[in-house]
Amino acid sequence: MACTRKHLLITGTSSGIGKATMEAALEAGYHVFAGDRSVEANEQPNDQDALTRLHLDITNDDDIAAAVEVITNHVGDAGLDGLANIAGVGIPGPLETLPIDSLRASFAVDVFGQIALTQPLLPLIRKAKGRIIFIGSIGDRVTIPFMGALTAAKSAIASLNDTLRQELAPWGIEVILVEPGFIKTGANKTSKAMIDKVAEDFTPDQAALYGETFNDFTAAGYKTQEAGSPPEGVAEVILEALTTKHPKAHYLTGSKAHLMGVVGKLPAKVQDAGKRKMFDLPGKGDKEE
Repeated sequence: MACTRKHLLITGTSSGIGKATMEAALEAGYHVFAGDRSVEANEQPNDQDALTRLHLDITNDDDIAAAVEVITNHVGDAGLDGLANIAGVGIPGPLETLPIDSLRASFAVDVFGQIALTQPLLPLIRKAKGRIIFIGSIGDRVTIPFMGALTAAKSAIASLNDTLRQELAPWGIEVILVEPGFIKTGANKTSKAMIDKVAEDFTPDQAALYGETFNDFTAAGYKTQEAGSPPEGVAEVILEALTTKHPKAHYLTGSKAHLMGVVGKLPAKVQDAGKRKMFDLPGKGDKEE
């Protein structure tokens, strides 16, 4: 007997928002294809199982091709009902000192990998008149100092989301952007270790320019993140976007998301002053020699 469940691919399911969305989707009755680059090999789904784990690094073309093959063989003519592009990376650092390879890595995951996975799945999504979710960030509306790699990549995926939404509308395919605010994902300690490594790698000249300011910013940012909303709240919004009859184009969710959305509408100089205060940064001209 063929699987009669609706089918959903979720990336980044090892932790945080991806894991919470996987659990919520299983509870809602989906057959979930759970993409996780730490999984050693792809499972071959059968009609009785509701969870198929896939080894999936979205920056690896071979991983994408293998995952698409597993999904295609299982869903057949029914197609794929949903794709939740959740896998992501946040690379911190001042743009003056950020290695270009780090900027490339940010775009490789948060932009190119998202589209590289979405493209070959579109024929299956079209069959089911399915839905596509991209995870943006409040950072696609409000840029944040020292997080330029992340906010630039999220701004790019927000633009690509809106492009796809318009291009796929003739087939009734909804393309939806979910924009979380501050979320306590469980990966905050990993993020803190990444931040500490950036500071450790500063040259003496770079440390003189940015060391104290970067440390103050990241301390304030880490405290805000630790007080953030749980990932289950974002998962709930993603499931709503996948199932409601008339989904919104964009969903703001999580701690300070709506507040920061309002901030993003203010004049740039007003925003800059507010962010300097929020993140305990030096005032304009304070470091002039």
